[in-house]
Amino acid sequence: MNPRASNVKYKGDYQLLITFTNGEVKQFDLTPYLNYPVYFPLKDNTFCKKVRIDDGIVQWDEYIDLDPDTLYLESASVLSPVTI
Repeated sequence: MNPRASNVKYKGDYQLLITFTNGEVKQFDLTPYLNYPVYFPLKDNTFCKKVRIDDGIVQWDEYIDLDPDTLYLESASVLSPVTI
């Protein structure tokens, strides 16, 4: 089983910055999903900003969510700045 999301932030331009339970930070592009009817509401940036985490799952309301494994596997790693 892949790690689950522990934090999410909407970065604009349909990009999510996700921190996973293993400490990895990744960026997920929602753009390819916006052509599927269930994700049409995400085209509205105001609605898209309402993203949240519930039990490791990224979701917007009771109808729109993303599979945690898909998020982890299809996200691009983000290099975190080194703290000295």
